[in-house]
Amino acid sequence: MIEHIGVAGCGRMGQPMLAALRAAGLNARGFDIRRPDSYGDFAGAMTDDADAFARDLTCLISVVRDTAQTDEVLFGTQGFVARAPKLTIIVISSTLSPAYVRGLRARVPGHIRLVDAPMSGAVIGAEERRLSFMLGGDDGDLDALAPLFSAMGKKTFRMGPFGSGASAKVLNNLLAASSTAMTRLVLDWADAAGLEERTLLALIEASSGQNWLASGIDEIEFARDGYAADNSIAILVKDVESALDDAPPGANTELPEIVRDRIRALTPRAAPKI
Repeated sequence: MIEHIGVAGCGRMGQPMLAALRAAGLNARGFDIRRPDSYGDFAGAMTDDADAFARDLTCLISVVRDTAQTDEVLFGTQGFVARAPKLTIIVISSTLSPAYVRGLRARVPGHIRLVDAPMSGAVIGAEERRLSFMLGGDDGDLDALAPLFSAMGKKTFRMGPFGSGASAKVLNNLLAASSTAMTRLVLDWADAAGLEERTLLALIEASSGQNWLASGIDEIEFARDGYAADNSIAILVKDVESALDDAPPGANTELPEIVRDRIRALTPRAAPKI
């Protein structure tokens, strides 16, 4: 049984994941470097005190933004790999370069087991506890962690050894980025043609153009955003770059690079008037 769970990085995804774990009766706390007076309803379940968070920690779930923040959590300022004496398993749920994720095995002491479990579903999926997890790791570890994934999501996919979850996630997100870029372009062209957005989206939902962004444009938090360095569109750009970082030798990366650049160039899109 997994005890003393800690979620590092309680932002847009990590906070509802922490809420789901606690709602399921699991012993979970959050760590976030924001001031404690900003934790709101999570004031009793979150801390910015690394020593207090690490003291009894046995399972660390990292949901921070990128590789630099992951390094800080594991080895740097927070350094929970060394700071948490009882730590036995680390779950990497951030979407990161698979090459970086695989490289963690050589950097983390052998007595600490590693699982990668990036997720799909956006903030709405985390809030509604219906995330999909792409898992990489030992089957015994995944069996032990199953109650955690069941609390936070609806589906799990065992992709193979450690690092396989990250590979599956960046490939999935490459498709999501492609549909995001093209759907936004289609909507802009529809404006120029004088088409009403709601009717067009209903048509797309019922036809061959159906895709995740078009279907969830009212729920996906970044569906109408433009690119900004600190928002989810920037995370999508980062995810495409993570896929490019792990591209097969000699692969033609022209199309993913175009998608990345199109996402980076997005400007805000207003919701239609009702």
